[in-house]
Amino acid sequence: MDLTEAAKKEAVGPKFSMPAMTRARDRTFEAVGRIAEGVRPGMSEPQACVLAAGVLAAMGMDRLWHKTLVRIGENTLKTFHEPSDPGVALGELDVFFVDLGVVWDGHEGDAGDTFVVGEDAQMHACGAAARTLWKEVADRWRTDQLSGEALYDFAAEAAHETGWRLNLEIRGHRVCDFPHAIYRAGALGDFALCPSTGLWMLEIQIAHPSLPYGAFFEDLLVLET
Repeated sequence: MDLTEAAKKEAVGPKFSMPAMTRARDRTFEAVGRIAEGVRPGMSEPQACVLAAGVLAAMGMDRLWHKTLVRIGENTLKTFHEPSDPGVALGELDVFFVDLGVVWDGHEGDAGDTFVVGEDAQMHACGAAARTLWKEVADRWRTDQLSGEALYDFAAEAAHETGWRLNLEIRGHRVCDFPHAIYRAGALGDFALCPSTGLWMLEIQIAHPSLPYGAFFEDLLVLET
């Protein structure tokens, strides 16, 4: 990939602000946490999404820029564009994740995290593994200036070495001032150069090696830790 093509893939709009991007990221993680606090056993995914809509409205979002996802149990193995299996409700011993794409002050916030109901050690380990793997990959980006392609090669190897399965259909994406889609940057995992700070979402989705659930974590790649 030449520098001209890379520049096109990392273009931003006239209102772009890095401080606004980090505020949008922080605000979206705050929303994820508030939503997760309200999700209770017996709740279905559609009910959880209604809860999420109320939380986001109360927080004063501009708008959504991608659909809200709350995935429960076996549906945590689904990719973003796959429909959930219907009729799934959160159990007393269960796992779920929240994935939000929200515009705040004209900038795209995106965040996802996994939560566990009950004390199942393997479920807790799965959620923690997604966060740990995300951090390891982000640290390699910061220290070694790896390309997007190399980041996901490293992620797959690191997941395998620790006993988890990385879903390589989920390979990150661009964000910026709304709407980023006009720049058509493609997946982070297909970006052949080192991604610039504050413009790319690193997504990690893993599956338990033998049980029917997984975990998800995503955050903005920024040089500041």
